[in-house]
Amino acid sequence: MTGDIIILDAITGDQTTVLSGCAGSVNSLAFSSDGRLLVSGDSKYIKLWDMQTGGVIKTFHECALSVCFVPISADCTKIASASGDWIIFLWDIQTGECHRVISQVIGVIHVSFSPNTPQHLLSICRNKVWRLDLNGHEVGPTYDGSHATFSPDYTRLVLCYGGAVIVRDSSSGVIMAEFHVPEGNINCCCFSPDGRLVAIAAGSTAYVWDITSLEPHHIETFIGHTELILSLIFSSPSSLTSVSKDQSVRFWQVGVPSTHPAEDGPVPTFPTSSSIMSITLQTKNGIATTVDSDGVVRTWNISTGLCKTSYQTPAKHFYRWDTKMINGRLILVWYEDRKVNIWDCEEGEPLSIRYRNIVIEEDDYLFTGDRAPAVKDLKISGDGSRVFCLFYGSVKVWSIQTMESIARAMFDPFLYREYLCVDGLRVWAYSLDPTKSEGPVDQGWDFGIPGLLPAKLPDGSMPQPSSTLLWDACQSSIRDMTTGKVVFQLPGRFGKLSHVQLSDNYLAACCRSGELLILDFSNVLSK
Repeated sequence: MTGDIIILDAITGDQTTVLSGCAGSVNSLAFSSDGRLLVSGDSKYIKLWDMQTGGVIKTFHECALSVCFVPISADCTKIASASGDWIIFLWDIQTGECHRVISQVIGVIHVSFSPNTPQHLLSICRNKVWRLDLNGHEVGPTYDGSHATFSPDYTRLVLCYGGAVIVRDSSSGVIMAEFHVPEGNINCCCFSPDGRLVAIAAGSTAYVWDITSLEPHHIETFIGHTELILSLIFSSPSSLTSVSKDQSVRFWQVGVPSTHPAEDGPVPTFPTSSSIMSITLQTKNGIATTVDSDGVVRTWNISTGLCKTSYQTPAKHFYRWDTKMINGRLILVWYEDRKVNIWDCEEGEPLSIRYRNIVIEEDDYLFTGDRAPAVKDLKISGDGSRVFCLFYGSVKVWSIQTMESIARAMFDPFLYREYLCVDGLRVWAYSLDPTKSEGPVDQGWDFGIPGLLPAKLPDGSMPQPSSTLLWDACQSSIRDMTTGKVVFQLPGRFGKLSHVQLSDNYLAACCRSGELLILDFSNVLSK
């Protein structure tokens, strides 16, 4: 906003302070190392602010050009300023006077102090990175780069040029790491406070790389800004803040574990290293349920990412499955070896665990081949009382309590039906590919009516999904179906997914690595 500096809480994003009195647009800001001082550069002045009172301590000078950079030295004794011309001014904070003018051959597009050596400057001039002392003399080699920053301990220097990122030892110049961002034309870069991560902005997208190993790897991609990102800064080792030309400031969580050791529950905590095979989202209840390859079922709090409960079940080999948490009761059903298996327990009551199975009879399915599975899909009813099974020519329902067959609905076995949609006791068999359906895409029945013959529902009555997300399996990306734009790109290490589910504005993805991603897109989707 023109003439105002708005201070935001880096944790909550709430506005805490507004500093007024700048001349025109504010082009540059820099906090002192202790957070007590703020330096601003606008179209005319450099101002030093007291963050405790919100008042101006000093106004340094009137400029012919807008001030583009105003770094403050780590010892809080000096301010450097550059306006995109050939001159760097050095200002004494105590006296407010300019005590050095450094002229360079070509225009200065960036200037900063080294983190722990106030006597050294980093200057970028037309894709060349210079290290200078306070007299303007070169004190190190010159590198190619349009953006550069020191690590907090001054031992490393990140240099960006086009789409390439090079991490060098700041003393010897030896290359310690090198990688490329997916898109070229890097806008800015920064180190995390612990020096482990490097954040890079290219266009409107921010990327985070872990450079602690010999092979740096990409761990995060942040999509949400609609225009160029102007600045990036870590407020903590796991919190990144971005400022964009779209007039928004966004706060991102970096490297927050998607799984968490289970809290005290009815059974001990189990390892999370096994591949997560499937997930069920119950967004209205704020929970997700997963099953891994060792048969461990976990429930998760969607908001916090914390594991609520953990159970060992016999479901180590399954083809189709479903699970629900209903009024504190966890129900798991899965198909294995011509049996529908049912496992359930009351939350907090370990002795209430029950396990039984229903044997699929010959007339319950039609084979399309010798090894074709009997059950194409399984779903639990909304009230947890029944399990629905989709076969090649019928939908059959059993009581979860008694395992007795309740009813069956028949349809043409040559119609392509692969999935079930359940709303309470109403069920639809449907296909995702209308070209294979040879008729209505969905067929539905109401099983809430007593008797063996459920009432047929009108064609096309199946509830439409409320999600506005589209999962692109080939690109491992999420699109907003309204705009068609990619709103999230999964990092490469999450490329091998065993199951993905979309519900409302949430995406849940199960990784073969044993990690679980639960992403909320409510703030980035089109309204």
